[in-house]
Amino acid sequence: MKVLVTGAAGFIGSHMAERMALSGFDVIGVDNLSDYYARELKLANVKSLNSKGIDFIEADLRYTADYESFSTDFDYIFHFAAQPGLSETSSFQDYLSNNVVATNELMNFSRQCNSLQMFVNISTSSVYGLDATLDENAAPSPVSWYGVTKLAAEQLVMAESRKEILQACSLRLYSVYGPRERPDKLYPKLIRAALCDETFTLVEGSLQHKRSFSFVDDIIDGVASVIGREKTANNQVFNIGTDVQHTTAEGIAVVERLTAKKIQMELIAARQGNQTNTKAVIDKAKKMLNYNPKTSLEEGIQKQINWFKENVSVFTDETS
Repeated sequence: MKVLVTGAAGFIGSHMAERMALSGFDVIGVDNLSDYYARELKLANVKSLNSKGIDFIEADLRYTADYESFSTDFDYIFHFAAQPGLSETSSFQDYLSNNVVATNELMNFSRQCNSLQMFVNISTSSVYGLDATLDENAAPSPVSWYGVTKLAAEQLVMAESRKEILQACSLRLYSVYGPRERPDKLYPKLIRAALCDETFTLVEGSLQHKRSFSFVDDIIDGVASVIGREKTANNQVFNIGTDVQHTTAEGIAVVERLTAKKIQMELIAARQGNQTNTKAVIDKAKKMLNYNPKTSLEEGIQKQINWFKENVSVFTDETS
């Protein structure tokens, strides 16, 4: 069976592509290798994919012409590609084009895939807004351009399912961390600060923010769980993440304990749209997808520290 993974050079997408290949699928990864963060880190992910027999296509999903090199015999499409997070350097147009326009173009392509069993859209807890502690029946209240456009993309996908054009579902992920995570995220910055004796910039007021910090392997378990459950998952939205909360202060303490380093802090101003409280309510995913995240925060951070140590030269050279 054949799988297309978009955003395959990125953090979660690369893990998903590798999981599918290890499970015996014929995997094609696609990514536009944007310069949102160091291209060299994405190329390192592509090298890892290639070593596992995964074909990679550099293409921009916003442009119809870029689909001309794609085959149309995919059984599954996992759509991770997006303009991520909160960034002062990203415009509304960046979020609109990469999250909404690109998804619409991908849906147009998906209609050509006659063997497609499931389109899996990757969404985010940011669609819920500042306090993401709700189940899937709650009305979304996004406050950031990222959350607004990811919700729009989700609705584009779900509309295809409602119209019975194809089978589709959307998975709202919670605070994913682990090896290959973007260098601007909390744990890569903390680990780098600890191991490289650098100052960590702490957002003012964030120490008591609560998060469902979810290890990437557990997230991939949830995403992959829709395979074989297509009829169950069709036209459904699922929260995917751990239902255990930790504060930012607790996360910092774990990194300091595991690295045996005291991290130096510098306060910076808070950003508008930053979530203050997230907790993945995953009763639906547990019941319908048999989803069961298992990795503790300490276990996951230790694996991320180990990965950083193995890749410290490219990570620090290209993100300094």
